[in-house]
Formats: sequence, structure tokens, C-alpha cells
Amino acid sequence: MSEPTPAPDNDPLIAQLDQIAQGLAQTFAPFCEVVVHDLRDPEQAILAIHNNLSGRSPGDPATELGLARIADSDYPQIVANYANRFADGRPAKSTSIGIKDAQGKYVAALCLNVDMSLFRSMQAALQQFGATGTAPFQESLDPANAEAIRRRIDQYAAGLAASPQLLKAEDRRALMRELKAAGFLEVRRAMEIAAAHLGISRATAYNDVK
Repeated sequence: MSEPTPAPDNDPLIAQLDQIAQGLAQTFAPFCEVVVHDLRDPEQAILAIHNNLSGRSPGDPATELGLARIADSDYPQIVANYANRFADGRPAKSTSIGIKDAQGKYVAALCLNVDMSLFRSMQAALQQFGATGTAPFQESLDPANAEAIRRRIDQYAAGLAASPQLLKAEDRRALMRELKAAGFLEVRRAMEIAAAHLGISRATAYNDVK
């Protein structure tokens, strides 16, 4: 009886790659197909396919990109966010990550294919919902100069690499004093506007000014 053939050294690597693929597929389901390619056998390259959106099956051959990697070890290891299309015409956005062995030869690839058709429908709906028409007058429900107060708060927070809600107490107090000195707090409802943008109560805002 012949001895069993030893498993290729890269089998554990590819097995771990499939675990990563399963995790990604579960995270981004149902919009993202995740495919593991075994480039050692281009005729049956697809080893596993999770969240199948393309209609392919394990055992299907390598794609053009996979064949390019097999032919050239200098081929880019990451090809991200390129336009693609499923067999039924749905638009897709794809990312392919090549996996090399210790000798620098491509042995596998992890590919993500995102179905963009739903997102484009959502984008179109949001654009339609957000569209505004023209009116023979100008109206604003925002108090005068409220946006200037918010903009100044945002600028101050950005200078400290923070968001307005995450400012430390001493930084927030310094900001409130600066707003008062610059006349921002003379605007009607200014304390209410500043407090809301900072995520604090009006009482806290008044105390900060003091």
C-alpha cells in the first residue's frame, strides 16, 4: 500500500484564510460575498464562497486577476475597490488580497465583492428625499448667528483634536469664556445653542462662563 501524500505546507495558511473569510462574511452579510481562492490549482481555484452573490461554486476556475497573480509574483498584493459586475448585471465593488508563501509566490487570494445595487437605490432615494425646491422668500428656523456659534465651537474642538462633546471640562470652560469675550453669547438663545452643540446642560454652560 502506498504512503499517503503529505499535505502541502500552505494548507494551514489557507485554512486560516477561510476562517477570516467566514468572519468577514458574517460581519458584512448580506451585502458582501467573500471568496477564498487556492491559486495552487487554477482550474479549481475557488476553495470556498460565503454569502454567495455571484452564483459561482467551489471548484470553479481562477479569475483573470488570479491568473495574473499566478503568472507574476510582482503583481500588486492588494487591488482595492475596483468596479466589477455580477453575472446578472448587478454592479459590484471588489477588493482582492493576494496571499504569498515564504518564497514570495502567490498561493491564495481573499476576495470581497460588494453588491452595490441596493446602496445605489438607497442613495437615489436619499437624494430625492433631500432635494429642495425654490421659494419666493428666504426662511430659516435657526436663530440668527447660531451657525456661527456652532462653527466656532467646532473650530476650537478641532484645534484640540477632539469633538465638541468630548472636550475636557477645563477646555470647555476656556471655550465658553472665549465665546463670551468675542460677543457670541450676546445672541438670543446663545447659551442654549452652545450647550446643545457641546452636549451639556444650560446650567453647566452658565457655570462654565462664570
